[in-house]
Amino acid sequence: MSEKPEEKWLRRIRGTWNGCDADVPDAFEAAVRDFVRSVASELEGDPRYAELAIVERLAEPDRAVQLKVVWEDDEGRVRIHRGWRVQHSCVLGPYKGGLRFRPDLDLSTLRALAFEQVFKNALTGLPLGGAKGVADFDPSDASPREVRRFCHAFMRQLVDHLGPNVDVPAGDQGVGAREIGYLYGAYRALRGRPDVALTGKPLSSGGVPLRTEATGYGAVYFLRAMLARVDRGVEDARVAVSGAGNVSLHAAEKAVDLGAKVVTLSDSDGLLHAPDGLSAEQVATAKRLKLEERARVGEVADALGLEYREGETPWGVEADVLLPSATEHELDGDAAGRAIEAGARFVVEGSNLPCTDEARQRFRRAGVARAPGKAANAGGVAVSFMEMAASRTGRQPGREEIDRWLAERMNAIHRRCEVHAGEDRGGWIDYGRGANVAALRRITDGIDAQGIG
Repeated sequence: MSEKPEEKWLRRIRGTWNGCDADVPDAFEAAVRDFVRSVASELEGDPRYAELAIVERLAEPDRAVQLKVVWEDDEGRVRIHRGWRVQHSCVLGPYKGGLRFRPDLDLSTLRALAFEQVFKNALTGLPLGGAKGVADFDPSDASPREVRRFCHAFMRQLVDHLGPNVDVPAGDQGVGAREIGYLYGAYRALRGRPDVALTGKPLSSGGVPLRTEATGYGAVYFLRAMLARVDRGVEDARVAVSGAGNVSLHAAEKAVDLGAKVVTLSDSDGLLHAPDGLSAEQVATAKRLKLEERARVGEVADALGLEYREGETPWGVEADVLLPSATEHELDGDAAGRAIEAGARFVVEGSNLPCTDEARQRFRRAGVARAPGKAANAGGVAVSFMEMAASRTGRQPGREEIDRWLAERMNAIHRRCEVHAGEDRGGWIDYGRGANVAALRRITDGIDAQGIG
């Protein structure tokens, strides 16, 4: 019996791992396996993939830096934390990707996220490589002064690995404009110059309008393109959003603005259910309570007079669009089954890797169109590039200009996915394959042009 193409390419990758890293982490291996599975036929069609060892090279990060962060809390106690920065590929440009403050994120998942970031950034068409970083620090358990001291201590360890043409981190989970501002202040003091070494900065420090909203807004613009492809409008959609953070709330805001019915928000405690859809005023109140006052979703539901279901997730609520925007692997096979039974026909990943492999397969078998995070949530990194450009040129674009550019960029990403998705099965296309093939071809062209090294 002949070997399947995907098994052949996975065998080649495993040979590389066994030679230099026998203990390959599970989450990273799963991300690579999913990628290879989706592009196996593409790999067979171009001899460059084998000749240049493209998949073997992409299955290893350029480097993974571990950092020790020593700082002093408000009680005068010395605290020690760890941080990592995985710089996966700079073939297309400087490393670019989020920086998280999250105590439970393991290095395996971080490597998987950095791997995905490479393809996300390639899909934008912009000159950006891919990276991801984390520190095992929880800003929600710290005072503002402690957050500032930790950021300064962390940057002292990270500074040598950053620079405008080297690595330009952005905010991510647990790292907002406040944290980026502190990190940038420390970077500027240590370097002695205002390099463009971080994005997501406050407007007062060189940030640009709409950066905070860009990931959530961009996901809805991608959804709009998906729906238009099958002659539907956003105003016809019932949208179940998971999470109640920055991406979730801004996705809800834009979806409501375009006429959709957003029927859920959630957090780790439970679910807010709005069967008739949230109003723009209710979303604005939820944003204030969650982002400014750090309320729980149960408290938001009480303030809005809406139903709260403790311990539940959005995936059984009647909706034709799912917008998972909370965290990795939040939507497993059983949840996918419940969502399909509740009418789900479209999935737009507002967060990175929110669907498990089993969930992805169940959606595929059911004919549910799933936009992977590397395509659907690329709006954040796209607007980060505008911040990099603004800092270099001194030209500050306005909010409306950025919003138009963001919508156009998300439409262009959708077209790239559509062109490379393969067979159209009665209106259903494989967005995951389309995103991976489009990104792979661009990265391969870059590697081919630059040669070995």
